[in-house]
Amino acid sequence: MFGIGGGEIFFIIIIILMLFGSDKVPEMARTFGKFMAQLKNATNDIKHEINKSAEESGIKKDITETFDIDINPMKDIQNEVEKHKEDIENITGPIKRQL
Repeated sequence: MFGIGGGEIFFIIIIILMLFGSDKVPEMARTFGKFMAQLKNATNDIKHEINKSAEESGIKKDITETFDIDINPMKDIQNEVEKHKEDIENITGPIKRQL
């Protein structure tokens, strides 16, 4: 998590407890949790609005049709891997039979 280890997190918690006291920490954690939830909801709303407006204006379809974009790039990679497997089998097939 952000390159911070367990000992460092423990040290940060001790510093926070010394600065703010044990009675304020739960309240601060609740406030931080509420803030993170609001931030997540706001970003999800923005993403939803962008996708909705893109679908309404047909941008998503136009881009994929214009540039002939394949939505699944893994399909191309799998096809290449299968081709190379077949090539290797064709090359090594006679060698395996001789052994």
